[in-house]
Amino acid sequence: MKKLTLQEKQHTADALLKRINALHEPGEIVRLMEVCGTHTVAIFREGLRQLLPSGIELVSGPGCPVCVTDQTYMDKALAYAEREDTIIATFGDMLKVPGSYSSLSEAQTKGAHIHVIYTPLEVIELSKKYPEKKIVFLAIGFETTIAVICATVKAVHEAGLKNVFFLVSHKLVPPALRALLDRQEGHIDGFILPGHVSVIIGEEPYGFLPKEYGIPSCIAGFDGLEILSAIANILEQRKTGHIVVGNTYHSVVMQKGNPVAQAMMKEVYDVCDDAWRGIGIIPNSGLALKGEYAAYDQFCESIGGELARWALKDKYPDLYKPLKENGKSCIVKFKLPYAKIADYEKDDIAYQLVIYYAGVYFWNKEYDIKFDGNTQSDVPPKDILDIIDFNKDIDY
Repeated sequence: MKKLTLQEKQHTADALLKRINALHEPGEIVRLMEVCGTHTVAIFREGLRQLLPSGIELVSGPGCPVCVTDQTYMDKALAYAEREDTIIATFGDMLKVPGSYSSLSEAQTKGAHIHVIYTPLEVIELSKKYPEKKIVFLAIGFETTIAVICATVKAVHEAGLKNVFFLVSHKLVPPALRALLDRQEGHIDGFILPGHVSVIIGEEPYGFLPKEYGIPSCIAGFDGLEILSAIANILEQRKTGHIVVGNTYHSVVMQKGNPVAQAMMKEVYDVCDDAWRGIGIIPNSGLALKGEYAAYDQFCESIGGELARWALKDKYPDLYKPLKENGKSCIVKFKLPYAKIADYEKDDIAYQLVIYYAGVYFWNKEYDIKFDGNTQSDVPPKDILDIIDFNKDIDY
């Protein structure tokens, strides 16, 4: 792409703003959402809001994967950070993301082993440097980062490393846009679509926007001129009634995206529901490690606390295989000293103990104590009492 001089940029900006003013009806309110946080920063830096007609409003969307990381995920990360045998590897911007009771930054000041890394591949070096520790990488990110983390999962697998794990909470952008439109929590007339994410997924995953919702959209680069060009593209669609997925970032984003990255992600992950901070559960908006890679997920997909997959392997091999391969849910009954329960979970257990003893005393009926929180350590296989296949149609 040709680099413009300041004078050329000025002329181009003037031409784009003139076009935008011509396409916008005076008095008409048009609300456009920029989905990407980098776009939000560029809009502020370039002062674009002040340059646009007063009726064109730019509202910020999900922003970045750090912003939408759910506090439940952070609580899990904090529970592992408290363990002596664990090192948390994370990007620096995760340090101050709040959980329900603390943050990684606070945990670090109290002695937690937290290493800030700049590329996911650094977990391999950490694994070799600290072979006696479990290295838990906080695997968060939109599609752009997912592709890089995916390559790291494969590299860890190929190297045969047994002490590296991935606490996964990836987020997929298209399902989030669908959720925003379905919930109708704010009127949106068009989307300025993220450039980096679209490098990986291309134009096609956004096809539901024009087809199902009649909403114009345009993939944009991160320069002020590229954002103005995307705005003009969206207004042009509204004017002509020809609603499509626009793309003013052709130098980088192809229609079908990056097929190599997509194939790798499909090999390593299954699509699943996931929680977004401030939004809630969005169907099919997350990813979970699958098949031979599922063993690298630090958490067992079960009800009943921090039961490691390998704890099931010895005692319940018939359940271990489907659990490992398919993330099969089950109810786990286990015994655990009260002292081994994480401090912030103890009030809930104490409340249930009162119900238990009241039931025995007054009604001669035992109440099953339900625990889906965090323990101070893994539950050893010898303390697992029973495992029951979970049936969503049964009220446990």
